[in-house]
Amino acid sequence: MRQRAFHLTHLALPILLTACATAPPVPREAGVERFVIEEDLLGRTTARGEFRAINGVRRGFSAELNGSLDGETFTLAERFAYDDGETDQKTWRLTRVGDGEYIGVREDVVGQARGYQDGAAFRLEYDVRLPDENGEPGRKVRFRDVLVETDDGVILNRATVGYWGLRVGSVDLRITRPGE
Repeated sequence: MRQRAFHLTHLALPILLTACATAPPVPREAGVERFVIEEDLLGRTTARGEFRAINGVRRGFSAELNGSLDGETFTLAERFAYDDGETDQKTWRLTRVGDGEYIGVREDVVGQARGYQDGAAFRLEYDVRLPDENGEPGRKVRFRDVLVETDDGVILNRATVGYWGLRVGSVDLRITRPGE
């Protein structure tokens, strides 16, 4: 019996890890034919979102975004204001390397991010080294974002956060143009 239990666990673990580490599905609210990041996030937008961890931690935030295009490189400056008073700034630089294919960098990204069109959605996958309690580089986690635009012009960004192949958190973000 003990040997059989080992075999079942041995077989089930890779399936469980694969299932937990999957990217988020394309939201049902997707309305436009294709979200194109350097067009749909060009200029100023605002966002409201929340990070949720599997341990029950929830952290709300607002963001001001400003996108600009220079040749094949799309730059997205992000200013975050968290509900607990913390602020942060990050800047994405995404370079088109093919039809619907991008590579990107940001201050906290380990290596390069990979962006690509997936039907109506744009997906972005990247690793981030989160700061520890002292502000020093800590654990490396994997973000998998999916962005779509709804029929009413709202951009939804849903992300999963993984650690060692297990989903440990998620982010939901609604992005709008000022005044909408």
